[in-house]
Amino acid sequence: MLLRVDGLSAGYGDILVLQQVSLDVRAGEIVALIGSNGAGKTTLLRTLAGLLPTMAGAVWLGDTPITHQRAYERVRCGLVMVPEGRRLFAAMTVRQNLLLGAYQREDRAAIARDLARVYALFPRLREREHQLAGTLSGGEQQMCAIGRGLMAAPRLLMIDELSLGLAPVAVDALLAALLEIRAQGTTILLVEQDVQVALTTADRAYVLETGRVSLSGLASELLASPAVRRAYLGI
Repeated sequence: MLLRVDGLSAGYGDILVLQQVSLDVRAGEIVALIGSNGAGKTTLLRTLAGLLPTMAGAVWLGDTPITHQRAYERVRCGLVMVPEGRRLFAAMTVRQNLLLGAYQREDRAAIARDLARVYALFPRLREREHQLAGTLSGGEQQMCAIGRGLMAAPRLLMIDELSLGLAPVAVDALLAALLEIRAQGTTILLVEQDVQVALTTADRAYVLETGRVSLSGLASELLASPAVRRAYLGI
């Protein structure tokens, strides 16, 4: 098991958002996390990334307990998050933003190979490597944010709201890239507002409702579930 979450509770100050959340992600999977706005999806990713404290429960990455590790230590272990809204440095170039993802690494040859890998995955970034990130389109910014995450050499890449605010053609390109990233050996935990997109891309999925896991299973099974279709697809 690459990621194991057992009875995780977390929130903001005294406000409890996540309540006894348990889930797992196996190496080589794309696992989707779906739910309505306010269900706790982003809070869960932020807690797993070490940006919010764990109030109860435990988290393991492989055989390593990371429950009390700081965010940079989790990145060093291979747990990396692409945040909602991309969070690029607008006044820096594409190349500079990408290299920031490797700031904890010292293996220069491997960094160069990973940069070439990102450019092969997203050719537009190579074309625009000296362009300021703030001048990119939304889809290109998301490519840069994912590329920056890959530059940290993740074992597990967590992506928060892949398609938010993007045109369908950009989303299709990003989804194709996710499948290639997985094929290259990186496991993915995906939070996605478009349930149809999430469940047609992922291998398995979890449904969060008011901070708790209410359903889980194969993505294809959840996509066919009458409850999921009524609640999230309007069918």
